[in-house]
Amino acid sequence: MARALSFDLRKRVVDAIASGMSRRQAAGRFGVSAASAIRWQKQLTQVGTVHPARQGGDRRSHRIDAHAARILALYEARPDITLAEIKAALGEQGIDAGIGTLWRFFDRHGITRKKRPHTRRSKTVRT
Repeated sequence: MARALSFDLRKRVVDAIASGMSRRQAAGRFGVSAASAIRWQKQLTQVGTVHPARQGGDRRSHRIDAHAARILALYEARPDITLAEIKAALGEQGIDAGIGTLWRFFDRHGITRKKRPHTRRSKTVRT
């Protein structure tokens, strides 16, 4: 993933625009695209700063977390329920969720889905 251009460069481009240079001229002078100079100038007028926004991160977990009570109720009623069965039960309630989405939900909440209990390792034979 590409990194955001530095705050220093953004500031110099915006300062050049403020001193009377056109957006396209400022972009050419500093070696950035005209679209970037236009966006940075617009961001300065709307937000008040040209700091880059954070990149990456989770943007969709809130959709499934809105139904956390239902999912956890299904799990507590039957702890050995599979992710496919949870998906089907949610589908009957009109909630569309994928297996991977449910797996990440349980991972975020610290719930493991192992069927076998942990046993101590055998010193003589591999288990």
